[in-house]
Amino acid sequence: MNSPASIRIGPHTLPNRVFLAPMAGVTDRPFRQLCRHLGAGYAVSEMVASRFDLRTSHQALRRLCHDGETGPIAVQILGTEPAVMAEAARAHIGLGAQIIDINMGCPAKKVCHQWAGSALMQDLDLAIRIVSAVVQACTPHEVPVTLKMRTGYSASHKNAVQLARRAQDAGAAMITVHGRTRDQRYRGQAEYDTVAAVKAAVSVPVVANGDIDTPAKACAVLAATGVDAVMVGRAALGRPWVFRDMVHFMVTGQCLPQPQVADVKQWVLSHLQDHYALYGDYMGVRTARKHIGWYFGLMPGGATLCARLNTLDDGLQQSQAVAAFFDTLADQLDRWPDADALTVVPSRFSSHSHPPVLESLR
Repeated sequence: MNSPASIRIGPHTLPNRVFLAPMAGVTDRPFRQLCRHLGAGYAVSEMVASRFDLRTSHQALRRLCHDGETGPIAVQILGTEPAVMAEAARAHIGLGAQIIDINMGCPAKKVCHQWAGSALMQDLDLAIRIVSAVVQACTPHEVPVTLKMRTGYSASHKNAVQLARRAQDAGAAMITVHGRTRDQRYRGQAEYDTVAAVKAAVSVPVVANGDIDTPAKACAVLAATGVDAVMVGRAALGRPWVFRDMVHFMVTGQCLPQPQVADVKQWVLSHLQDHYALYGDYMGVRTARKHIGWYFGLMPGGATLCARLNTLDDGLQQSQAVAAFFDTLADQLDRWPDADALTVVPSRFSSHSHPPVLESLR
């Protein structure tokens, strides 16, 4: 079986090969901490705009808070101007960032219309000027720079290998590739041939991302591509223990049993308390609803619970309602139901299916 052997990014040693992907509006500090606690070897912040006026909004300031966060602290920045991106990197280092990740993978229209995110894959010269500027800003602080990208902008414009080679030459310490083009967004199935080609083309660690949703799939992608690690996004929504499941499978070749309901209760309630502490009661209650929906949306009675929680404006009432739901579940079953029946993803992340291991990976 695959080893969970450690990976190095600059001066940092990561404990295993299963990472949490950055997801806007999802991977805030409480969720990152929960996933790290449940086995993720590495977690990157949700993206933060490089422009100063966008970084100082109330929402962005919460993303900049790393109080008590387990290191290494990785911050993803987004932008189109090399000098502005370099300044943003320095600012985040001053706030505690230990790794800077550059976003060249986001497919959102509002991002790509500004020529940021995956739109930068249409202009490799600009993309490399950004990488170079950020590396130069981070080098005096011994902070490594990583890059997250897609296979290309479109099916006819796949240039991940070229970008990876040039990014490595510019000083990137690790490269993550989502196995879709920008045009695909999250539709269809991720492909890993391009990811394997990137791994073969560079010497820095390479991470595969996209549709990695089960322990078996994680191991299959590692074996087929030769990458150093896998990055998990949508599969962690409502099921953050997927990381410990994957690591265990890599070591033993065996699947862990589903977690005890009592353990899930402890994890979820702890997550909610951390969430309220970061966002405050008013915003915390509202922004926690999506997480509760992912945990319970397909559970028997889950829709009723979520509808009730939409009427509550108090964190204590919300957490008490969740705790009561767990108590009812505990009277009916010992372990959480099968994971495949509980994966609920928001429409903007939906790929309409979670395919089994592809024939090309067997």
